[in-house]
Amino acid sequence: MLHDPALGEVLLVGAGPGSADLLTLRAARAIESAGALLYDALVLDEVVDLAPRGCVRIRTGKRAGEASMKQETINRLMLRLARRGLKVVRLKGGDPSVFGRSGEERAFLEAHGVKVEIVPGVTAASAAAAQFAFPLTHRAESRRLVLATARLTDGALQTEGWDGLVSADTTLALYMGRDAAGAVAERLIAEGRSPATPCLIVEDAGRPAAQARAADLEALGAAMADMGPSGPVVVVIGAVTAQAKAALSYASPPALRRPGLK
Repeated sequence: MLHDPALGEVLLVGAGPGSADLLTLRAARAIESAGALLYDALVLDEVVDLAPRGCVRIRTGKRAGEASMKQETINRLMLRLARRGLKVVRLKGGDPSVFGRSGEERAFLEAHGVKVEIVPGVTAASAAAAQFAFPLTHRAESRRLVLATARLTDGALQTEGWDGLVSADTTLALYMGRDAAGAVAERLIAEGRSPATPCLIVEDAGRPAAQARAADLEALGAAMADMGPSGPVVVVIGAVTAQAKAALSYASPPALRRPGLK
């Protein structure tokens, strides 16, 4: 369907992992010129506050385990605001194209004649790697990077497809894996991945309060339970994580659970 020039436009904008200084320039400019801002629970106030005075600001939620608007409601709300001629910024944590439902939202809006632009953002795996000084790929250790989630659309654990992720030269970044890391580790080991594979649990990647916990694959579930994270988590599985700095080993004393970054 062709875009209706009488309508406003919608920008699906990646807010990155948290801190405002990790926004792209295009993302910051989009927020600063927004007529309406729909933002997810993971977006920090310092980012939301970039919106101009008079901008319609609506918190949509969209965090696992917390109350949030239904996706259909968000779609209809964006459409209604665009029909008012507003520049609508749909602000998402990380990158809108990485488990951000940008495909669903874009298809809905374009089917109703609304122009859509996608503005990329720094995804959690990249932020974790930068903050804790390890690569996601390495010529000698990892020639493949897979971004995955452990959950299906109905919330059930993904039980198929793990057999393709057992190669030692594959780095797996597991999103939304806080409650499923142990089960995923068991599945990977059952499919043939080494129990000694290094892993890194990163909470609040890209934020000042970020913390990390290192563990072998066979101890991943226990490490997650002991860490008890409450913030967003990305789990990186692969040999490259052995290079991480300021990452606390699972065997370390509890008193050192929140190390400062080096």
